[in-house]
Amino acid sequence: MTHNRLAAVASALLAAALLQPLAAVPRAVAHASGGSRTTAVDTITAEAVWIDRDTVAWNGVPGAASTQLLYSLDGSLTTSATGADVHRIRLEKTALSDAQKARFPHLKDSTAWSVDPRDRDRVREAVKGQLVVSQRAQNGAVLAATGVQIAGVLDDLYPGATKAHLGPVFHDGRPTLSVWAPTAQSVSLELDGSVKRMRRDDATGVWSVTGPASWKGKPYRYVVKVWAPSVRKVVTNKVTDPYSVALTADSERSLVVDLDDKSLAPKGWQALRKPKAVPLRDAQIQELHVRDFSIADKTVPRKDRGTYLAFTDTGGDGSRHLRRLAESGTSYVHLLPAFDIATIPERKADQAVPDCDLTAFPADSERQQECVGKVAGKDAYNWGYDPFHYTVPEGSYATDPDGVARTVEFRRMVQALNGDGLRVVMDVVYNHTAASGQADTSVLDRIVPGYYQRLLADGSVANSTCCANTAPENAMMGKLVVDSVVTWARQYKVDGFRFDLMGHHPKANILAVREALDALTPQKDGVDGKKIILYGEGWNFGEVADDARFTQATQKNMAGTGIATFSDRARDAVRGGTPFDADPGVQGFASGLYTDPNTTTANGTREEQKARLLHYQDLIKVGLSGNLAGFRFTDTGGRQVTGAQVDYNGAPAGYAEAPGDALAYADAHDNESLFDALAYKLPKGTSPGDRARMQVVAMATAALSQGPALSQAGSDLLRSKSLDRNSFDSGDWFNAIHWDCADGNGFGRGLPPAADNRSKWDYARPLLTTVRVGCPEITGASAAYRDLLRIRTTEQAFSLATTADVQRHLSFPLSGKDETPGVITMRLGSLVVVFNATPERQEQRVGALAGTPYTLHPVQATGSDHTVKTSSYTAATGTFTVPARTVAVFTR
Repeated sequence: MTHNRLAAVASALLAAALLQPLAAVPRAVAHASGGSRTTAVDTITAEAVWIDRDTVAWNGVPGAASTQLLYSLDGSLTTSATGADVHRIRLEKTALSDAQKARFPHLKDSTAWSVDPRDRDRVREAVKGQLVVSQRAQNGAVLAATGVQIAGVLDDLYPGATKAHLGPVFHDGRPTLSVWAPTAQSVSLELDGSVKRMRRDDATGVWSVTGPASWKGKPYRYVVKVWAPSVRKVVTNKVTDPYSVALTADSERSLVVDLDDKSLAPKGWQALRKPKAVPLRDAQIQELHVRDFSIADKTVPRKDRGTYLAFTDTGGDGSRHLRRLAESGTSYVHLLPAFDIATIPERKADQAVPDCDLTAFPADSERQQECVGKVAGKDAYNWGYDPFHYTVPEGSYATDPDGVARTVEFRRMVQALNGDGLRVVMDVVYNHTAASGQADTSVLDRIVPGYYQRLLADGSVANSTCCANTAPENAMMGKLVVDSVVTWARQYKVDGFRFDLMGHHPKANILAVREALDALTPQKDGVDGKKIILYGEGWNFGEVADDARFTQATQKNMAGTGIATFSDRARDAVRGGTPFDADPGVQGFASGLYTDPNTTTANGTREEQKARLLHYQDLIKVGLSGNLAGFRFTDTGGRQVTGAQVDYNGAPAGYAEAPGDALAYADAHDNESLFDALAYKLPKGTSPGDRARMQVVAMATAALSQGPALSQAGSDLLRSKSLDRNSFDSGDWFNAIHWDCADGNGFGRGLPPAADNRSKWDYARPLLTTVRVGCPEITGASAAYRDLLRIRTTEQAFSLATTADVQRHLSFPLSGKDETPGVITMRLGSLVVVFNATPERQEQRVGALAGTPYTLHPVQATGSDHTVKTSSYTAATGTFTVPARTVAVFTR
């Protein structure tokens, strides 16, 4: 296209643009007056960022004669600044201050524009309407234009809003309903079919209304008139309360409810006695989905299966198993998201079920996943990482989703788990919402559009977390996180919180949560907030990666805070490869790498396998130290190294400052269950008994580490999801836990759903028809794991408090160039632990211990695992002999 032709097209497009509202115009190209440069007049995106009341950051174009911010309360703005309601705020070029660059590091190289002092009294009005920053040539032609992001200016204009009490608040029996909506042109309350006026506090942007005691229990919504950039017009939204504490079925209305109402407290709730608090560094955690727990448990009354109340059925197989784990040392049950979920129909009558006999198909059939897939999204199942309302229990887990039953029954669940000897962790998902814009399940973005969601450079909503990312770096989203967590802690007596994708939160936000919890006292709040544990996923990725927008709550940044992050280092070393390998047969320490090789070529040559296995053993040693950055030991190459000097895919393996900074695990809800990963990786001819033993070896590397450890509920029972690597929407058929070994372990229930597993089907088919385990393997693995838990939680050596303590008491005496591939020998105070992942009996001679008496730990010596009882020790030579695929603990 020639230069003249380009200019002609640009002129035609610009002429057309002047005849329609700016927000409806597609990208156009304008020819800059007096030169050959072409620039975009962008009327769709929002590349300008209004960071505070005085400053807009936007690069614009060179050579403009004027720059201005235009706003229109009725959304009638056009590129020619005409329309029924158009106002102008003059902008002058300036520079970002150091403080502004620190607050918005991703904008540090942007051109800054200062709001003309004569126009600053109109800033509060401007944010209520359509906003565009534009630049004009000397002759008045528009050179460039773009929409405006407003989160920064709102935080600057309304700092007092962070102290507001939002949602329903009761005083002397009378409720006040408050919502933050600073950009709204009007807000009213729709209460039980009638509309009430709300009053705006101009200092905070909060709208509120106080009503009589008769409002209690009534359904309500807010009616919000606001400019919505996603649809480019002023809309009137009828929307539920972001601070809802109770809901009608399917979240159609909020309810005016006082959570302090005594009628919502189960018997004994106020005097609830919790199990003794366990410090985070000693936490042994079972990760559990509410529905998975009981939906297939025939010992639970049918009406309670899949609900909160199943936990109160103490005679059920699931509850009995949790008590056995608690008696062995498990201290916490971590519940997958149980707040209000956007993707589950809450009324049982609306929940679809597969219309075929799933039990009738072969173990390697495609039919099961096909039948389940047809109702996915309409059935009763989802992991729950689709937040709708953050501070209300999910209704599909209640016997009646319409009203406050969910509140009472959630509390009864907590009460029951505490009675079983377990404290309760909630999985919370504040890093994204299920939807944004004008979607039906969008709440925050329909009240303050463009504020609560994180916006990219072009103004679109970031979705690196899977869905519409939130922006906890913005003051009121950060406040929502803190307020919601505190409500769960105070009103539901939750004992801990696991933050999904915590690395997408600012470190400061998570520390603010910690500070708010620490302020809770038994006398004032009924809970001791200092004993509430916090941990999360500290992954570093997306638009916030490498602290691009703020100091993130990532693995390295959270070290030393007392808030733990999941450690993937030892997990990958134990299982082998990564969760994302094209060939799932890549082996690791506990799946036979080098010592019991399978046939996949992805493992490399024998020499490569040995080298990788030895490096994996170094990663596991770092994991056993609690992932300490400063822990010094001899690696398998014979070098003196620290944990931080051991490589993990280009990053330091050790990143923790103290035990408790890193959380160890071998499996969780994400990716294949441990049994399924081992099914892919162990040689196909591996016996059922050996599969069970390797499961225990893998779990032991987490359970016997310094710091907290987590396992997926049912892993000690060899739980399988029939090789499904992402079962978030795979229904009960693939997800249910089978507590009774007579029901099997879930393996061989058909090929896993195609969406996330089709590329692995050729690997899966031969396994699904041949791999089998039965009651001896299932019950034996669980008993062996529980023995290890007893040792871990009764021996103080596993509970070291500082890096110095770990350095003094922990060593790997046989580490070095002559280390046995597939065997790790750990000395820990008066204990020696031998992890033998090989298929052969192994002798480990520790010369320095010759003459020192050791015996097999009494728990294992009197336990149910007959194989470990054949372990022995020869004092004369300091030799520990351990049978194949066994973890043995010796004591003196």
